[in-house]
Amino acid sequence: MSDGIAWIGAHHHTSSSAVPGMLGGISLTLARGVETDEFLINLGADLDELAARTPFRELRAPAGRPGRPSSHLSRAMYGTCGEWTYVLEDWGMATWATGYQGKVESMLPCEGEEILCLTANRFSPPAVIIHAPDTCAYRADFGTDTGQGSALDAALSAAGAVFPSMPEASEAEVVAYFEEHGERLPELVFTAAGAYTGAAIDQGAVKAGDLPGVLIAPA
Repeated sequence: MSDGIAWIGAHHHTSSSAVPGMLGGISLTLARGVETDEFLINLGADLDELAARTPFRELRAPAGRPGRPSSHLSRAMYGTCGEWTYVLEDWGMATWATGYQGKVESMLPCEGEEILCLTANRFSPPAVIIHAPDTCAYRADFGTDTGQGSALDAALSAAGAVFPSMPEASEAEVVAYFEEHGERLPELVFTAAGAYTGAAIDQGAVKAGDLPGVLIAPA
């Protein structure tokens, strides 16, 4: 049974420290046009770890690796839905977003691939959407769209995830709207992403840590 992905946004402000898997503050990266293992290797995953398909709840960061201390490793949960690979992380950011913005070569979007990343951006708010429908990527803060007139932008508008902004609206109107609807903004953004991609991820499996996990090195 699946729950779409709106639930991820609904728990944007929830702590997930008490669950064996993930629940709150999840960043989501979706990719298609690239094999799942290849995409995860590009994020820094180890091939042998991928082959093991260890359930996330059983994944343990090692005490340390030569030249790669455990403090620089984070746990990710992953799976597939239709033509999309999804990667879930709850350390505050999405590894793909940090790597892409840092121009890590393996994480730059390639022709024939599409990547949609919703990163919590906890260390430098606000949360951000990065959409790479091909080799170019477009960024939008939560509450805005990418400005490309794309199907994703249409989905964001339809979900109510594009909030009024100046100068089209007055400062008072913008502030009032955010005060009334801001708490639900992450849920609206994830609703739009789900409508655009058709992705659905089982909340119970994620919370329980039943999906496969892998250690990756945030860029």
